[in-house]
Amino acid sequence: MKAWVATGEGGRLVGDADPAISVLDHGFTVADGIFETLKVVDGVPFALTRHLRRLCRSAEMMVLPPPDPDRVRFAIHQVLAANEPLERGRLRITYTAGIAPLGSDRGQAPPSLVVALAATTAWPSTTTAITVPWSRNERSPLVGVKSTSYAENVMALRFAHDRGGSEAVFADTRGRLSEGTGSNVFVVVDGELLTPSTSSGCLAGITRELVLEWSSAVERDLPIEVLAMAQEVFLTSSTRDVHPVARIDDCALVAPGPVTAEVAAAFRTRAKGDLDP
Repeated sequence: MKAWVATGEGGRLVGDADPAISVLDHGFTVADGIFETLKVVDGVPFALTRHLRRLCRSAEMMVLPPPDPDRVRFAIHQVLAANEPLERGRLRITYTAGIAPLGSDRGQAPPSLVVALAATTAWPSTTTAITVPWSRNERSPLVGVKSTSYAENVMALRFAHDRGGSEAVFADTRGRLSEGTGSNVFVVVDGELLTPSTSSGCLAGITRELVLEWSSAVERDLPIEVLAMAQEVFLTSSTRDVHPVARIDDCALVAPGPVTAEVAAAFRTRAKGDLDP
């Protein structure tokens, strides 16, 4: 696969195994960067405008120079044109603080921008999730930022995989349901469709945002114990869309339940009719 890399004003296509980023890039040394992941359907990235809006918001919160959305769009076009068309793909935009000293201080170099593409396969029709013994810090300075600092997620996901789950789910430091490692969580309780509020430290996911707009779902502070009380649970993410959960920890669930099935069908219809909603 060809990727697009810029460490200054220019930019170039490179092979995915070619050296392209300095070993002193702050995104590499201390994970000082942000990113977006988009699904690509028949060669078209989904919800690109919303993803670029969040990329710019994350940059502002990280006190990084704002990325130029037109430049990112150009890079995406170059990558999609340079690679074979994919029936289903994952597009990743990574934006880092650029070359810097070895340490936490940033340097004076311009940010680095990378756009990469990979083929993906569809998720199974249902999934399983595991709650983890670590907390999401809702007071972290990274709350609301789609940061490249993902080591906590790596550890949590490995914990879930070791226990037969495809996703790990966090509570926040106050014991409220927060999010997955790369997904948001929705629950159905007594017929009401709920998702944690962003005060729990969860990321405001793009698919989460669309489900809130396209369904009756509401945000609410929820105890982590709600997972054991819920009649239905589903995850949302840019690659999962609306993904029914058949088991969380030792609790089996109907998947998809009637509410989940209705939300998933509506999402498919709306997304198919507008690739940049």
